[in-house]
Amino acid sequence: MKEDIWYTALRNRMVDGQIAARGISDPAVLDAMRRLPRHLFVPENLRDSAYDDCPLPIGYGATISQPYIVGLMTALIEPKPGDRVLEVGTGSGYQAAILALIGCRVTTVERIPELADLAQENLKQADVEDITVITKNGTALPKSEGPFDGIITTAAAPDVPTSLTALLADDGRMVLPVGDRDLQVLTCIHKTGDKLTVSHHGAVRFVPLIGAEGWTQI
Repeated sequence: MKEDIWYTALRNRMVDGQIAARGISDPAVLDAMRRLPRHLFVPENLRDSAYDDCPLPIGYGATISQPYIVGLMTALIEPKPGDRVLEVGTGSGYQAAILALIGCRVTTVERIPELADLAQENLKQADVEDITVITKNGTALPKSEGPFDGIITTAAAPDVPTSLTALLADDGRMVLPVGDRDLQVLTCIHKTGDKLTVSHHGAVRFVPLIGAEGWTQI
């Protein structure tokens, strides 16, 4: 019980000091981040650091993103209950869980089988449902899998993947890091008909997207 109260206090401090204080105001995003026990999505030896203002390693060369970046990327796609959302790069499952708590129907794709399994275990432990986890390369999904109202890509691409913009619904939004392997710009794409409107939201550093529209190896 003491541990639960302590983690709840850390979550509230995280949301107030790291998320809301930096301008993220979507109440659904803030509420989901207050409710979700982030410490269940990091390795047990790092649980005391789960609410710190930094990314953390989760194994297999992957990380769980900094809380602020999770909040920002979520807010940028403007998720609403009932939206279909695709996540490319499941990791430990935290981002997918945030979207599910908002009420989205989430499909998340992870190329590393061990991480896909880990995410499903974490989601079960956190009692989060309505998430489909697929073990596959995220840029290899057929167009028939769409359309999605929102897409979040948690790995860096050298350019915006056309395979993913093809999966966006009309008036859909996609957010992803775009740049080189060492430094990227967080990029948001808003699709209206055949038009893609691009906005930029600061420098970030993500692991590389592996695949035909990313890099061939880590």
